[in-house]
Formats: sequence, C-alpha cells, structure tokens
Amino acid sequence: MHESIRVTDWCYIFFTENNGMAFGMQIFGKLFLTTFRIVAVGAIMWCLYKFVKANLKTGFLVCMSLILTGAIGNIIDSVFYGVIFNESTFNQVASFVPFGQGYAPLLYGKVVDMFYFPMIETEWPSWMPLVGGEHFVFFSPIFNFADSCISVGIVALLIFYGKYVNHAFDVLKKKES
Repeated sequence: MHESIRVTDWCYIFFTENNGMAFGMQIFGKLFLTTFRIVAVGAIMWCLYKFVKANLKTGFLVCMSLILTGAIGNIIDSVFYGVIFNESTFNQVASFVPFGQGYAPLLYGKVVDMFYFPMIETEWPSWMPLVGGEHFVFFSPIFNFADSCISVGIVALLIFYGKYVNHAFDVLKKKES
C-alpha cells in the first residue's frame, strides 16, 4: 500500500485504494455510490445511443464515450475488486484470491488509483496567512486511467462543445417518429 515507483521527478506510479469517489471523497455509503454509478452509466449509454442515432458531431460522441468508458472502468473496480482480491495492508499489497473470498462482497470494493503527478513540491512562505511554512504540493491527487477518461471527456466537452450541449439535449427531448 502506498508503494511508489519514480518515473520522473514529477511522475510516479503510486499504488493506493480509494473507497470513495473522486479525490477520495465519501458521500453516503459505498452501496449508494456503486448503485449511482451503475444508474449513471445506464443513462449515459441511453443518451449516447440517441446521440449516435441523431448523427451528432463525432467529437461530441468521443467526449461522451470517454466519460462512459471511464465510468464503466470505475464500476468494474468497485464491483469486482473486493471479491477477487484480499485486503491491502501497509505490509502487503492485495493479491488474487478465489472468487468470493476477497475482502468485500460485490458492489463494495475499492477503486485502485495509481497515477501521481506532484509537479511542484515546496513550502509556503512563512509570511503567508494561515498556510505559512506548511508543505505544499501542486497537483497532489492520485487517480487512475478511468478518472482521466472522465476528466478529459468532461473538460473537452465543456471547452469544445459547451454551446452544442443544448442542441444535444434537444435531441433527447424529441420523440421518435
């Protein structure tokens, strides 16, 4: 747990398990979060089907697909990881176990995060109010490839298709003829 491999000064492969959602936030319970993810993926799949059928812009569809695949990746982790791995400790990294003998039942597993990019690591100047003298790391989240897909999809959607989103939702409102 928390083992890291230094790739460069600002890039590490850092093993950690995330019990919550983005950045380790935990809202409600694990079952609620996993169920919400599954329902959200179903809704995104339905929307994407409608968008493809309406022949919307390819870039918009790619952005939506990135969000969908990232969400599916995190669901796979949270549904199955706890069932097929034993629990990680500070002395031992999780290892495969026979199906159903893991540390958690279906839907209650953690999500493995591994990318860490501490681009700037320094101390706040002592004259700064509230944080003076404290350690500071710019970009300290640890995340996985699925999180990257979701983030890139959402950011690209907002930057390149922000005005197009209203048109896309109009497609969802139209009844099929």
